[in-house]
This record gives sequence, C-alpha cells and structure tokens, in this order.
Amino acid sequence: MSSSSSMHVVRNLDVKRYMGRWYEIASFQSAFQPKNGENTRATYTLKDDGTINVLNETWSDGKRSYIQGIAYKDDVDSDEAKLKVKFYVPPFLPLFPVVGDYWVLYIDDDYHYAVVGQPSRKYLWANCELITIIGHLDYYGKVYYELILITINHAQEWPIVNLILSRKSHIDEEMYNQLVEKAKGEGYDVSKLHKTPHNDTPPEGDGPEDKKGLWWIKSLLGK
Repeated sequence: MSSSSSMHVVRNLDVKRYMGRWYEIASFQSAFQPKNGENTRATYTLKDDGTINVLNETWSDGKRSYIQGIAYKDDVDSDEAKLKVKFYVPPFLPLFPVVGDYWVLYIDDDYHYAVVGQPSRKYLWANCELITIIGHLDYYGKVYYELILITINHAQEWPIVNLILSRKSHIDEEMYNQLVEKAKGEGYDVSKLHKTPHNDTPPEGDGPEDKKGLWWIKSLLGK
C-alpha cells in the first residue's frame, strides 16, 4: 500500500461548484451516525470568510439526526483539496471539538460524483480537546459528561468522513463500481464499505428529530 503522500488528491477544486447537497452512497461506518441510518446526506454552504458550513443528516426509525460542523482548508497555499472538518460532540451537548481530515480524492467533470477520504485510509483518530465547563451540570448532564470522558480516554477511532458521494440518492451499479475501484486504487479496503439505504423519494424538510441523542451513545457502544 502506498503512503498518504502518494495518494491522488484533487487539485484546484472549484469550491463553489462543490457546494450544495451530496448523498452518501457508501461509507465506512461512523460513530457520528446511527448504525441503522438511512437517507444520509451532507449539505455544504460556503461562508463569507471562506470556511464551509457542514450539515450531516441521517434518518433512523423515522427520526432525523444531524450534526453540524465547519470545514476549512488545511493549507491555504496548497492547490490540493485537503480540508479539515471540525464537529462538536456530543450532538445533544456540543462542547468537545473533534477535528478530522477531509480529502477529495476524486471528482467528475460535472461535479456529480465524488470520492472522499483521509490519509490513514482506515479510520481517523479523533483529536479531542477538553473545554472548561463553567457552572454545575444536572444529573443527566454529568452522566453525558462522564460518557464523553470515557470515550476520549479510550481514544476510540472515529471515521468521520463519507467515502462515496453523489448528487442523487441512487446511482447505477456500473458507476458505483467505478467509484469503488477509484477508492481501491487509493489503497482503501473496499470490503468494509457499507452501502447507505435511501428511499425512492428523499425526505423533504427536517421532519421529527431525535433530540435525546441516544443513537450517538449507542453508536459509541457499538450498537
């Protein structure tokens, strides 16, 4: 397997064309998504300061779960599409920043399909930073806080990026196989790819939300 320095990364990405909604076609399972998530999608919006607002959404048991973050250029002087993405977790008490790599490895000429990864080709070690909490937490807040500390202390590996994206929620098998081959060519173990299920008609609007964040706790426990 080649080193990360020899990975093919898209150069001179047209960021404005890249903005908008992308559907997750296949990915490595992520601790930021329910295990039974479906209709998973990402929406990118360019901000005035050049950073990108990231909204990742998925549906589980008829309820919408989401997490928001910020993407930014890793090296502003580089022409490679190497970004950093920062999320705050847990979703129900967003206090702890988790930063990961987001490398665009392939984009077609029409910006309809993309392969996204990161240099390890496997998982991302979450780079968590503790933030001082002012005041007193209630009982449930303390329980959540303890869960976060346990997670950080065990240094769980979190893959935080999608792998195969499309502007449409469904793509034909030929195109899917081509994108899988591109990921394989970059050294990814594509046998670990999980196809994301999508309804024939993508959900419109926000829908009912999972406000308790129980999916996130379950995902940390591997459920």
